[in-house]
Amino acid sequence: MRIAYLDCSTGISGDMTLAALIDVGVDAAAIRAGIDSLGLEGVRLDVETVIKGGFRSTYVRVEHPEQHAHRHMSDVVQIIDGAGALTDKQKDLAKRIFGAVAGAEAKVHGSTIEKVHFHEVGAIDSIVDIVGAAIAFDLLGADKIVASRIPTGRGQIKIDHGVCTVPAPGTAELLKGIPLIDIPVEAELTTPTGAAILTTLVDRFATLPEMTIESIGYGAGTMDFPDRANLLRVFVGTAVGSPEGDQVFMLETNLDDVSAEVIGYTKQKLFELGALDVYTIPIQMKKERPGVILTAISGAADVDRLESVLFAETGTFGVRRHAVERSKLARQEHSVETAWGPIRGKLGWRRGEPAIFTPEFEDCAQVAASHDVTLREVYRAAESSFFAAGAPAPSAADHHHDHDHGHGHTHDHDHSHDHDHDHDHPHDHDHDHS
Repeated sequence: MRIAYLDCSTGISGDMTLAALIDVGVDAAAIRAGIDSLGLEGVRLDVETVIKGGFRSTYVRVEHPEQHAHRHMSDVVQIIDGAGALTDKQKDLAKRIFGAVAGAEAKVHGSTIEKVHFHEVGAIDSIVDIVGAAIAFDLLGADKIVASRIPTGRGQIKIDHGVCTVPAPGTAELLKGIPLIDIPVEAELTTPTGAAILTTLVDRFATLPEMTIESIGYGAGTMDFPDRANLLRVFVGTAVGSPEGDQVFMLETNLDDVSAEVIGYTKQKLFELGALDVYTIPIQMKKERPGVILTAISGAADVDRLESVLFAETGTFGVRRHAVERSKLARQEHSVETAWGPIRGKLGWRRGEPAIFTPEFEDCAQVAASHDVTLREVYRAAESSFFAAGAPAPSAADHHHDHDHGHGHTHDHDHSHDHDHDHDHPHDHDHDHS
């Protein structure tokens, strides 16, 4: 499995991301061809090698004529859809990143995605950064994207609504569910575009994963810091070790004054809204009152709405949130033949180990009811059929993993991760450069 790891030690911006991907080996000419097809007159992507903090790196700059356009989401979509050199996948990815921006803008300013005005993010250089990054990630061909914890920086910046504290409101909205780290730099380290890329593309946030490194790219930011190099590093390589993994969130609250019916209803609603698992644990609370811990396992993209359910349905005064790493078996659909017909199930495996087969409950229950046999007998028959046929070789093309995203943040993470300005005037701080 091909992995791309984003080392965001001094944050992330759109131009740093594009520069790092070019530096790691993505064809700059292919990116330029895609950007040229956007139809933005007078726009040119300059790529140069620079020394940043003593390290060789790549720096990109978007040259363009002065422009004062304040674009809506529909304007940006029209520009992207009209780009003949972009593939459908690249167009979709670019629009997803802009969609994350629009959603954050709308939330912060009490507006809608259709009415949001892009100022800084609608500027030509930001459009080029996002479209260029979409092209570059597509060409990179990583199966999984992992990122470090994210520093936002410190201090205050001036936007068209006045002075605000870093991270700016839209950026903060985009960073929900993403683990942050503080470093003592008085600057905006993570920009709206950088945050949008994270929430749209990154599968999980962790330290450098077990991998055999093939190449490393260095993308330079605009600012210079006296005690550290302002660089985004991208590691590209092949996964080492068998378990698949990702990051999920445990949401839990202690309850001692809620009926069993309310807890049952809440669990059902949590599942309906995307919880990966929900369970209760009996505990003893204050004044020897019996209670339960109600826990929901959530992907990053679903954290906010699942927390809202917990608060609304249980009346709790607090929900604890823990980011946890989990390892998973790779898996794919599989069926076996039994005396009662085919039974579907899933194969699960770790690299270098034989696959296991788990029959699908619904299929087994239907067979048991229609043929008047016990459920255990059907399960045993399905498992015996699997072993008798010989464990099939898992298909890399068919297996899947239950990523959260994008959420988040398909990523989508996604999963699918400059999305913070639904303003009526242009920002006063620099366009998406850190």
